Amino acid sequence: MLLRINEDNIRFEDIQTITNCLKNGGVIIYPTDTVYALGCDIHSMKALEKICKLKGIKLEKANFSFVCSDLSHLSSYTRAIPNHVFRVMKRSLPGPYTFILEANNEVPKLLKQNKKTIGIRVPNNKICSAIVKGLGNPIISTSLHDNSDDILEYFSDPEVIHRQYGEIVDIVVDGGFGNIHPSTIIDCSGEEMIVVREGMGSLDVLA
Repeated sequence: MLLRINEDNIRFEDIQTITNCLKNGGVIIYPTDTVYALGCDIHSMKALEKICKLKGIKLEKANFSFVCSDLSHLSSYTRAIPNHVFRVMKRSLPGPYTFILEANNEVPKLLKQNKKTIGIRVPNNKICSAIVKGLGNPIISTSLHDNSDDILEYFSDPEVIHRQYGEIVDIVVDGGFGNIHPSTIIDCSGEEMIVVREGMGSLDVLA
């Protein structure tokens, strides 16, 4: 199913269709402020396993992000965040960043496996934010890219995405052309903040 949504005129009915799908264990492809992403409800292990199968990765080796609508979800899934880290997050989000933080015991065990951290994203995208708010909890997410080439290329055209994945996922949310650059990843789980990947987000936030 291809569902077109205008970011400047988001219909409640469309968001409800998407959130009902997620609550029923569905997998969606949706826009963020960076690249298009695969997503499912944090509570649906079956959907999570389907995403791993689609990407050809093992669950225990997967690096998923928790996509939130704001910072209010943080305490539910992370340990206490140092003040200097929280200040950086507050001035960076919503925005094209992924912050790696220490996970607490509320994170589903299947997501933690042998890892003690999780990635947190708060994209600056109205469609993405409306979906997460409608769902009432974070979306487990991973970027969508073309695995058929040795060069990592991210899909940006929702029509192309639908042609390739429309029969595999439940809903492809068409929010217009996406970007081709991923988020900047900053690891905040240790004593110092470490840039793991420089993407769309400027490193000036660390200054």
